[in-house]
Amino acid sequence: MTKNGILCVNDETRVNLDPKKSDLLGVNFVSHAHTDHLPSKNGGTILSSIETSEIAELRGFTMENNVESLENFSLIDSGHILGARGLLFDDIFYTGDICTRNRGFLLGAKIPKCKTLITECTFGLSEFVFPSIDKIKKQVNELISGLYGKGVPVILMGYQLGKAQTITQLFGHWGPLYLHDSVKEMNLLHQKFGISLPDGIGHSEAEKSGLLEKKPWLMVAPMMSSKNKFIQEMKSKYGAVTIGFSGWAQSTKFSFGRRTDYSIPMSDHCDFNELVDMVIQSGAEKVYTIHGFVNEFSEHLRKIGINSQPLVENTLDDFTL
Repeated sequence: MTKNGILCVNDETRVNLDPKKSDLLGVNFVSHAHTDHLPSKNGGTILSSIETSEIAELRGFTMENNVESLENFSLIDSGHILGARGLLFDDIFYTGDICTRNRGFLLGAKIPKCKTLITECTFGLSEFVFPSIDKIKKQVNELISGLYGKGVPVILMGYQLGKAQTITQLFGHWGPLYLHDSVKEMNLLHQKFGISLPDGIGHSEAEKSGLLEKKPWLMVAPMMSSKNKFIQEMKSKYGAVTIGFSGWAQSTKFSFGRRTDYSIPMSDHCDFNELVDMVIQSGAEKVYTIHGFVNEFSEHLRKIGINSQPLVENTLDDFTL
């Protein structure tokens, strides 16, 4: 683990996994287009899905020398967001951010066999066990129905990339449907790639046209603080109620997962049990944990007989194959 991310090296291969800056040497793998996984600078060959490349472009980063495939490297759908991939090479599987649960148009990842597994563990504590998508749909539909019955407009909130598209697909049948302008832009790119999402009017156009005065309505917006000016205006002008979607809502310890009027524990990552199952399915002889509760999850894996350790900066200058 280096300051630039994970570096895997052998005599013939040099692979940078989600580097902060693309390296002129070797292969730079970008797993998906969330900003914490995008490099800040180009350099060398960038390996990613075409969806990741185009979403990155929309977010202001143009991947130069980008390729979608390379000999001896297999991109594995990680089920996290549109275009998200894990990387299988030299009997190593790097998960990137991963989810093995089906969620609307997103299908859960199928785990390849490997000798070495490098896995995220964002929700690597046993308290993080998420309800099924069917239970979530039932709960949220009942919430919306109750609020609509009172003429109350509803704002569904989740990450602009990933969660917002899932909740658009799952709950966009409630109308009229409005989309925060940033979500509408991202939804249009998903539709370009063939993802079936209900159409909605951008919030700026809807407000300018006076459409938000006619209540109730449903809007999908990025996750924001209750102190955000946009949210405060939607509440004061229209009496809107917010429903937020975050895996962190599952825990009472992390208040940032409950910044909305109602909080739903839905995530684009594996929960604890899914992480354990994923590790077992891989058959890996050695597991390195990254991103999240790395020490706690590694300790749990060791307790169930799996060779595991956290991969943190300065633990290794690089990961030698």
